[in-house]
Amino acid sequence: MWNDKRYHTLDYELKKIFGEKAIKLSIDGSFTCPNRDGTIGIKGCIFCSERGSGDFNSDRNISITNQIEEQKQIMSKKWKSNTYIAYFQSYTNTYDSVENLKKKFYEALVCENIKGLAIATRPDCIDEQILELLEELNSKTFLWIELGLQSIHDKTAAFIRRGYDLEQFEKSYELLKSKNIRTVVHLIVGLPTENKEQYSETLKYIAEKEIWGIKLHMLHILKNTDLADYYKKNNFKILSRDEYVNIVCDSLELLNPSTVIHRLTGDGKKSELIEPIWTLDKLKVLSDIDKELKLRDSYQGKNFSL
Repeated sequence: MWNDKRYHTLDYELKKIFGEKAIKLSIDGSFTCPNRDGTIGIKGCIFCSERGSGDFNSDRNISITNQIEEQKQIMSKKWKSNTYIAYFQSYTNTYDSVENLKKKFYEALVCENIKGLAIATRPDCIDEQILELLEELNSKTFLWIELGLQSIHDKTAAFIRRGYDLEQFEKSYELLKSKNIRTVVHLIVGLPTENKEQYSETLKYIAEKEIWGIKLHMLHILKNTDLADYYKKNNFKILSRDEYVNIVCDSLELLNPSTVIHRLTGDGKKSELIEPIWTLDKLKVLSDIDKELKLRDSYQGKNFSL
């Protein structure tokens, strides 16, 4: 249905828009996070790495322009394209003054062949001024905003130290939607405070909304995180690859066919990953998802209903 895939991939969507492959360049804007600077907390989310989930970014101490050029050189070894999306990934990328945010985002936009921006942030870091800037950017380039919801359940939110409630997510999502700004939501599969049914409740909640995109992550346990300490003490169950593949396929069947799938697995840094080791073979995970969907004679949206 989506070229050779049974789900609506980001690659398919961006090729449809730009006429060729669009390559994401991971940028570190030198921001921090209210969950690290003491505003909400000092340790960040329980699973978050020391680099604020930006383990494959360039050095934050060099300019945005130089980071982009460095990333282009790296990515050119894998793909040949003249279309790039500048992805502000690390920490919270709307957590700064509007003036500084505007300076950094526009520095990225003026770089050669940058056709869009992807901005990862928190729902509690989008106020009216930030929204106005995002609306301006949305009128000038292809923009999407990423929000790390992870789960709709209060117990899980407290466990992962997310630092905001579901009401805050809904408020920010509706603000972005009102300005026609594309939104991508992150969910985590395999959290120790949840069973499969509770995860499914989160997935169904997202499926009922007009979410432009979604990222599904298998829970990663990385060195030097509080989650690693918790795992060492509690040795909670880690999903097997087969279990994860089945949950992902169940999820795809429930999602709106128009929702763009930005990620179905992750590949944590090998030197930092404690568990699950099987996630390091990203291609195998994706291949198994394809095989399972084919075995089921299934596809994204098969069980979707409003």
